[in-house]
Amino acid sequence: MARRRTRGAAALAAALGTAAAACSAPGSGAEAGSPADSVVIGVSSEPDTLSPLLGYGKDGNSKIFDGLLAHDAGLGLEPALAAALPEITDGGLTYTYTLRQGVEFSDGEPLTPADVVFTYRTVLDEKTNNTSRSELNAVEDVRAAGDDKVVFRLKYPYAPFAGRTVLPIVPEHAAGGQDPNTGSFNTEPVGTGPYVLSSWRKGEKLTFKANPRYWGAAPEVKTLTMAIVQDDDVRATRLRSGDLDGAVLPPALAATFEDDGSRKTYTATSYDSRTVTLPTANEVTGDRAIRRALDAAVDREAMVDKILDGAGRPAYGPIPVDDPWFGPGVRRERDLGKARTVLDDAGWKPGKDGIRARDGRRAAFTLLYPSGDKVRQDHALAYASDARKAGIDVTAESATWEVIEPRMKDDAVLAGFGSTGDPDYGLYTTLHSSLAGDGFNNMGRYDNPAVDKALDTGRRVQDPLARKAAYDTVQKELVEDPGYTFLTHIDHLYVLADRWEGLTTQTEPHEHGFASGPWWNVEDWQPKE
Repeated sequence: MARRRTRGAAALAAALGTAAAACSAPGSGAEAGSPADSVVIGVSSEPDTLSPLLGYGKDGNSKIFDGLLAHDAGLGLEPALAAALPEITDGGLTYTYTLRQGVEFSDGEPLTPADVVFTYRTVLDEKTNNTSRSELNAVEDVRAAGDDKVVFRLKYPYAPFAGRTVLPIVPEHAAGGQDPNTGSFNTEPVGTGPYVLSSWRKGEKLTFKANPRYWGAAPEVKTLTMAIVQDDDVRATRLRSGDLDGAVLPPALAATFEDDGSRKTYTATSYDSRTVTLPTANEVTGDRAIRRALDAAVDREAMVDKILDGAGRPAYGPIPVDDPWFGPGVRRERDLGKARTVLDDAGWKPGKDGIRARDGRRAAFTLLYPSGDKVRQDHALAYASDARKAGIDVTAESATWEVIEPRMKDDAVLAGFGSTGDPDYGLYTTLHSSLAGDGFNNMGRYDNPAVDKALDTGRRVQDPLARKAAYDTVQKELVEDPGYTFLTHIDHLYVLADRWEGLTTQTEPHEHGFASGPWWNVEDWQPKE
């Protein structure tokens, strides 16, 4: 789950004032004096770093970097820095990649196998603060073979390994002589991608220019600016005024542009769930009966209809209902009667105010949600309302991530999760007990041996049917022992000026804004005739 850092009024004023002046009303096109080959997108947050060594761009589509492979529009894998898909031998234990010839980094240095080896070994080094390291747990060794090959040796056959090699490649000559956690490469990146970072005004905007040394076709969009505008309403206002070419918007605001003939709305389905973490260390949320009652009490359908205006799906677990990996028997209706019975049987009895208690402890807890996020706020308030009907008192409280992070061990959080490509990608980090409390991994410190075993099986076996059975087990266990309350899978909505062709959407992960979105392939956009 990404941090969404909330800055003060001064930073917001800077984003509204300085960025507006710098953008020169790009959304109005050449008529307003802006270059026709410039695009300005309004997004709600910015990354802490631009270094893949610390996790930036790990799921692909970074504009600055390329991986050995990349995702196409349908999330299939295609060659990028590799000349072809990998050669897989030794029963799935060895992956050999041949590098594309003639690729240069943006500083003019050539791409070599040593750069690939450096990138993966640095990410795997425990001294590197990369919370996604577990995603490469299967890698035993990576080495160069000759002038154009890289060989990965795995500890066990890991069926979705090729999808992990969308990880962006970092040049050893630029990043190798510094601490990956604190070095200048984090804000001064050098890559092989279609764009280079031109400037970064923290809390305001990032500007990217077309990379003249890019190995692919030269982009028609020469300048790409990501304006950091945290407030949803302000993003919509700036889009409407022509100060932005496009923006990420919640459903209610995106709907206000439906009749705007100069702009087009794009909808991307996603794995991105809105989910309540239920910390096991909390004496209320750690009680299995409380968790089961909450799971039965929530009205997911109403949340989709009223909060998302239909732009999403009910979430009965981490895997969306329309995904091939969604398990049989996992979909379930709201059942307040069941919620009350579960609590009665566990000794949680209603008090005079309707709130239950057991052994002198009230069934009450705090639910934190990030300030300024209207969609999460609405989910939190709806969740609290549903919980009260079962006799559980949930207090929704807004806070900055600086306040939320140290409290995640004890307090529930209205979180966002979801990774695309393979069930292992999102489920392992969210549920496996070995990652309990590891940053935003397994935030609730969920610990279920049957789930751990199934996750390990899904990660280590090759047979598709065996993998499906493993992830079916995970989903069934979450019904009986829910460490989280999964609420909705949200659609991502984008509104953009209708000035280009070639825009498409992918099914997206939780992370979206800088890489995911219709601009995932901005280097392929063509101006409309």
